[in-house]
Amino acid sequence: MKVLHVTFDMRIGGTEMVIKNIIEGFAEAEPDVDFSLFCIEHPLGPWGQELASKGIEIESYCRRPGFDWTLIRRIRSVVKARGIDILHCHQYTPWVYGLMASLGTRAKVIFTEHGRFYPDRRRWKRMLLNPGFARLTSAITAISGSTKQALVDYEAIKADDIVVVYNGIAQLYSDNDKIRDIRAGYGLDEHHFLFGTVSRFDPIKNQTMMIKAFSRVVAEHDGARLLLVGDGDERVRLETLVHELGLDKRVFFTGYMTEPGNHIAAMDTFLLSSLSEGTSMTLLEAMSLGKPCVVTDAGGNAEVVAHGENGIVTPNDDEMAFADAMTSVMEQSDLRQQFSRGALVRFNRQFSVDHMVKAYAALYDDVVSGR
Repeated sequence: MKVLHVTFDMRIGGTEMVIKNIIEGFAEAEPDVDFSLFCIEHPLGPWGQELASKGIEIESYCRRPGFDWTLIRRIRSVVKARGIDILHCHQYTPWVYGLMASLGTRAKVIFTEHGRFYPDRRRWKRMLLNPGFARLTSAITAISGSTKQALVDYEAIKADDIVVVYNGIAQLYSDNDKIRDIRAGYGLDEHHFLFGTVSRFDPIKNQTMMIKAFSRVVAEHDGARLLLVGDGDERVRLETLVHELGLDKRVFFTGYMTEPGNHIAAMDTFLLSSLSEGTSMTLLEAMSLGKPCVVTDAGGNAEVVAHGENGIVTPNDDEMAFADAMTSVMEQSDLRQQFSRGALVRFNRQFSVDHMVKAYAALYDDVVSGR
């Protein structure tokens, strides 16, 4: 079976990690599937370069402004030359181009929706065209139930046509010596409690609310600390907010990190304050390390974190509720231990890379066989 992933690029991000995990997971569990990649935009990105170094064929194209008809011809030529059986298209724009490129070939099309803009909205052209696109598509998947519902509400795609396949990752493992070094580097001892997050600094991630909630926690618990792993356009504004709140010695910015696993392991509780989310890969990483989680009820967060089982889910953009949840986890060691055990159980039951690979392997077989 030959599968061509069609995506924007392979820079470091959630969608790109899913594609990388599918390819690497299949290499171990389903080695008979031959994967290649078509990126419709430049630059290719580090994960694309890594996969290319491992022998994965990658075509990279610089999409032109407007609707690029040449891109359709380019994808179609790759499909025919490589004898592709399945075009697995990630996100809406690659789906449209991939679907049109597949017409007149034997290739079947799968569309996976990874996330939504915030706030979401209907677009009349899509509402008119998408039902037809869906009929020409062999399978449509979404990475969470909330993402599936968004396709129904905003893209005019029938719920019965959409299958939820949750993202999956390989379990992370930590290095105790490195964890001790990380905590010591920030001046932390056993009396300090470290909250933390890993994400890009973007308004949709709502770190502003997280920092304000943290300031409420610090007012009652002087030993609380906050570690922000990541970078982005919001960084200067967030650093300014930290300074204005007098939190300079309590909030730490690490900058972007390619492998933040040991930093997540150094945290006592993982936070995610997003206004919108599909299935957060860093949240899955935290769960795989047995971290209690405090998250907002945004997108797929409440599907990953079962309230009271492996963390606390708070109303979206509710600073007071988020602070109260942080305080509860900080003050109750028994609750943290319960959440830690629940995180590992829930991760292994539903969000491991093996589960995701099995789901896509079954889907690929069904699509190729016409079931």
